[in-house]
Amino acid sequence: MIEVILVIVVLGIVSSIGASIIAQAYESYLLSRSQYRANIKTEQALDQIANRLRYAIPGTIVARDSVGSPTFTYITEINTTAQRDVLQWVGEDGDSFEAVSGSSSSGTARRPGWSGFIDLNQSTKTTLVSPGSNFNLTNSIIQHLSGGSKSLSNARIFFPPQATHPSIPVTSGSGGESLSVSGLSPGDTITERYKLAWSSYAVVFENGSLWLYYNFSPTVGASLGGATKSKLLANVTSFSFKGSEGSMWIKVCQYEPFATGASSSSDTNVSKSCKEKIVLY
Repeated sequence: MIEVILVIVVLGIVSSIGASIIAQAYESYLLSRSQYRANIKTEQALDQIANRLRYAIPGTIVARDSVGSPTFTYITEINTTAQRDVLQWVGEDGDSFEAVSGSSSSGTARRPGWSGFIDLNQSTKTTLVSPGSNFNLTNSIIQHLSGGSKSLSNARIFFPPQATHPSIPVTSGSGGESLSVSGLSPGDTITERYKLAWSSYAVVFENGSLWLYYNFSPTVGASLGGATKSKLLANVTSFSFKGSEGSMWIKVCQYEPFATGASSSSDTNVSKSCKEKIVLY
């Protein structure tokens, strides 16, 4: 009987030690898993921002204090990492620029949606001739990407890197190599190289999340009213950036809870991740 009691006592001690070890191992697993998720999610969000930002038209990147702020600051004038909630820019239509229509087998030339070059000898103040373009393709791609809410007539033509960052609205496309435009004044000049844009973009830090705003006017500092938005990352604690023409430094910090009911204020219940990325555009 004494031996049985001793065995039971020993087994109880071993079981309690084993349970403690298992609990610690499980907690370590949860912590590692949440840290991994925090790192992956933060990195993915930065990659999505970088993929959009690389199409930014030089001279169009600005910052706002908030979505509703009526004023903005050009990124070239931002030399600190002070907290700003909105990073905004006009993005060239890289999708139709990189898309190609036609094939040599069918006897038609392979052409992008817009070529980026203007024939100054054939162009006028109201018609721009862009050899090698297929504006029918551009119009179709814009309509698909915008869910049918935008078309080529919502686009604008930019001539970077002119100091004043001028742009002119497109009124219609011929479906071939010509665009009808408006807004040119007698003193305005057209250069051989251009970029076509149909939307502005903005990364917004609000309500503890990062959001991507798009599908709104392709003009510098355009209002975000009426834009479409999608969530990039939740549980964000900070979003900061600074840059100059040609490059942008971005930093995002996020937390990932690994226990039920955990919050960012509880260091023992969350895994935190801060990631930085430099984007060239």
